[in-house]
Amino acid sequence: MDLIPDFIPVIGYLDDLIIVPLLIRLSIKLIPAAVLIEARKNVKNNPQKLKKSNWIFATVIVIIWLALFYVAYRHFSYLWK
Repeated sequence: MDLIPDFIPVIGYLDDLIIVPLLIRLSIKLIPAAVLIEARKNVKNNPQKLKKSNWIFATVIVIIWLALFYVAYRHFSYLWK
């Protein structure tokens, strides 16, 4: 749920910066204490390691976004002159 659409400058993202942390905090408070304690023990006893493939996919996605920004800049740069 988004109270203020993100396409509205500044305020659109500002509500996300306030609402999302509040909802995360509320969600954690709604988890029963026994479940939360057990989950924390599981994480502590069995830490997960990131696979190298995750970093490769992330790098590819970042490169694609940078390429798209570059193409958009080259295409629309005449508007800023």
